Amino acid sequence: MFAPKFRRSRLQHALKLLAATALTTSIATASIAQEVVSGPGAEPECFAPWAKDTKYFQFKKKEGPYRIALANGFIGNTWRIQMIKTAKAYAEQPDVKAKLKEFKVVSTGEDLAAQLAAVDNFIASGYDAIVVNAQNPAAFTPVIKRAKKAGVVLVAFDNTLDTDQAINVNVDQKGLGEYWANWLVKNIPEGGKVLEVRGVEGTSVDRDRHDGIQEVLKASGKPFETVEVVGKWDDGTAQKVTADAIAVHKKFVGVTVQGGSTGTVRALMDAGHPFVPVGGETENGFRKLCAEHAGDGLKCASGGTGPAQVAVAIKTAIAALEGEIIPQSVRLPLATAEDPNFKDGENFYKAESDNFFVGNSFPTCGINFSAQEIMGQSEADQ
Repeated sequence: MFAPKFRRSRLQHALKLLAATALTTSIATASIAQEVVSGPGAEPECFAPWAKDTKYFQFKKKEGPYRIALANGFIGNTWRIQMIKTAKAYAEQPDVKAKLKEFKVVSTGEDLAAQLAAVDNFIASGYDAIVVNAQNPAAFTPVIKRAKKAGVVLVAFDNTLDTDQAINVNVDQKGLGEYWANWLVKNIPEGGKVLEVRGVEGTSVDRDRHDGIQEVLKASGKPFETVEVVGKWDDGTAQKVTADAIAVHKKFVGVTVQGGSTGTVRALMDAGHPFVPVGGETENGFRKLCAEHAGDGLKCASGGTGPAQVAVAIKTAIAALEGEIIPQSVRLPLATAEDPNFKDGENFYKAESDNFFVGNSFPTCGINFSAQEIMGQSEADQ
């Protein structure tokens, strides 16, 4: 999945050189095309503003077809793999494909410098828009400035940017942490030791979900203690760190897991740990286990955001290029289901892979993919 270190280093160096040689010309010849304007914006049922005071952007209209790039960072879990496949599936939709001259995908792993270099390279190479799942929310300030000067539409999604100078598309990640924690407080009335399986360190999603969880547990007034482990939103990693935590701490009264939920529950089962309330993501395998073992005492709350938010981000970028008015921060709805309301064929699919994330549609944006459409794509760079 990743290139050897020496090859990756050479790739990073080449990207930086290309960016340095071409970026000056690109910025010098482009005009600042982004303006803050009054709302409302286009398609408010899809591009819903984050809050009442969210500002709106309008870019100078460009004639298509467009060159759009997806600059992804981490790709070491099923959510990211499904996200890449969803992006490619969306770009192949006939009405979308007609608007694209080129759609480029690059994943740079956990190397922040490589991701920043890739974005710089896309700016320098004259791409019209760049969609990014940011490895670090605070490190993109120079890149944002260069994109703005070059007239490039920059849209961040999922792991968004700590800025109001680029477009962000996301669900309320802190609100998701609050959802899990409130559900745990409700189902663990006496408090106790809770296992918190976190995501990828340094990302805004991990930070925001963790903050939501901790704030609710502390405000509950109940004697909660949390043990934190890093699961990287990955089933295999989450299963291992959960098993290790059980070996050390012996017993937990509840679990909250940002991703890798299927692996976390399997670790509980493998260790013979009694079933406890588990707040987890929207993995199909997790919901299968929740439904299968509900009668055995496994109580679950499953909430999250489908990888199809990348399609909303691409749709947002195209609308901005077409001169539409867009909120600077777009709020997407959460997909949730909890015990005893797990239903096969409705909010999970017994016949589908464990690694498929359900709740992967945004009907208000006209985005709804079948598992077959997504899984038929490749996660490789293109």
